[in-house]
Amino acid sequence: MSRARLLKHPAHLIALGFGSGLSPVAPGTSGTLWAWASFLAMQSWFDSITIGWIILGALLLGWWACTVSAELLGLSDPGMIVWDEVVAFWMVLWLWLPATFMGQLAAFLLFRFFDMAKPEPVGWADRLFKSQRGWVAGWGILFDDLVAAFCTLLVLSLAVTWGWA
Repeated sequence: MSRARLLKHPAHLIALGFGSGLSPVAPGTSGTLWAWASFLAMQSWFDSITIGWIILGALLLGWWACTVSAELLGLSDPGMIVWDEVVAFWMVLWLWLPATFMGQLAAFLLFRFFDMAKPEPVGWADRLFKSQRGWVAGWGILFDDLVAAFCTLLVLSLAVTWGWA
């Protein structure tokens, strides 16, 4: 399926992070960078409560888009689907900001570590829905990144508590 055709379907457009998931190198990292940039743009237009509602809506819309895209592509968790990274990193930034650039970079690096290396409990969350189909599989695409976001926030919070940040 061509790149142009992928971006014509609304589910693919969303699930592929508006094209960021089509990066030939590290699509998850590209999606997370897109999430970072788009979140900073959102902050200039919306207050924190509105951004929280946007994230909730994006999670629900993303569940639909990831489910449909994975089914149309015939894969359980295609690497080009990056909406899971987008929504999860938006949540990290929403709860972590305001932070300096270095604090945001630390959040980015920690999130990418948890998402790529998948240490427990992220690995458990990744395996939990692998053999499922339909809406459950679509939720599985999102779930491990939500757990990676939780782990990122936990480490960042511990760093602040222990005076490392």
